[in-house]
Amino acid sequence: QVQLVESGGGLVQAGGSLRLSCAASGRTFSIYAMGWFRQAPGKEREFVAAITWRGGRTYYASSLKGRFTISTDNASNTVYLQMNSLKPEDTAVYYCASHPAVLGVLPGGYNYWGQGTQVTVSS
Repeated sequence: QVQLVESGGGLVQAGGSLRLSCAASGRTFSIYAMGWFRQAPGKEREFVAAITWRGGRTYYASSLKGRFTISTDNASNTVYLQMNSLKPEDTAVYYCASHPAVLGVLPGGYNYWGQGTQVTVSS
């Protein structure tokens, strides 16, 4: 089992920045990749970014590339999502998740999830 604990969400004005953190514990050796997803009210959960746990290979949703950056700190078993130039449409609950096999974009392939952290961007 893997435990994921997220932090860093909050309220920010449009144009501002926020950094989300996700600390992993437990059987972290079983993780191949970590991903960030988000879900706005009334919408489906969507892929944001992913990174391989050890190699640092990244993949981004095309619409977000350039504003969001995913990274890892292996020493602390933590994955980050740096969000810049935030827009009101970025408002959502952001989830961290782990994948055992691939650098995936489908939420169904991820086996462990954090509790989610609310990000609200005001206009």
